[in-house]
Amino acid sequence: MTKKLLMALLVFTLLSVYSDRNAAAQDARAVVEANFNYMRDKASVCTVEMTIHRPDWERTSTIKSWTKGTKDSLFVIIAPARDKGNGTLKKGREMWTFNPKINRVIKLPPSMMSQAWMGSDFSNNDLSKTDSVIHDYVHTIKGTGTHDGKKVYQIKSVPKPDAPVVWGMQEFEIREDNIPLSQKFYDEDLELVKALTFSDIKILGGKLYPRQMKMQKADTPDEYTLVEYDELEFKDNLPDSFFTLSSLKNPRR
Repeated sequence: MTKKLLMALLVFTLLSVYSDRNAAAQDARAVVEANFNYMRDKASVCTVEMTIHRPDWERTSTIKSWTKGTKDSLFVIIAPARDKGNGTLKKGREMWTFNPKINRVIKLPPSMMSQAWMGSDFSNNDLSKTDSVIHDYVHTIKGTGTHDGKKVYQIKSVPKPDAPVVWGMQEFEIREDNIPLSQKFYDEDLELVKALTFSDIKILGGKLYPRQMKMQKADTPDEYTLVEYDELEFKDNLPDSFFTLSSLKNPRR
């Protein structure tokens, strides 16, 4: 075999490997993106019960939220009375909170995005659920499984260089019908910090949807935050006026 032929075969092999890896990465990203779009949809309005559980106490709040597209969201506590009116507005990568007791809107700096939201196990960053998880990570399928007769993709997501993200890695389990089963969050040392699990899959808002989400930190198994949907409605659109500082202070019911 001539040197030219050997070189040609080597180049072909390298290109094939690169092509296969690139295709796999695109497939993994497509699964994550399809899941994100399925869960978020074009726009939505929902009411949920959020229960923060600790070994010696438990607190439940009722929250109403509005979302639009991939970046805008508004969350307002409507019960209990002592917390009523507390809200959070997210537009793109910017976030504001409102406390009615002091009648003050506060813009959160990036350093506060990893802090707990309303004392729960969800962070401000978790609450935002923007499409950063799609664009700021490189996704690969590391395995598959099954759940209720559906194929499940096991995906590892590693941040792109210099991406403005909190986590050193995330791992997903997503069914072929776009239903998420779990999402794990790792720090920069790739140590598991917390995990979000989805359950009680049933028809909500006209389609299959997990009615329960449970966030639990890795080092405190007896502490968790459970979110349960009471109502969920998907819409084609919501007015931009829903996602303003004025609406944060005086949300529409």
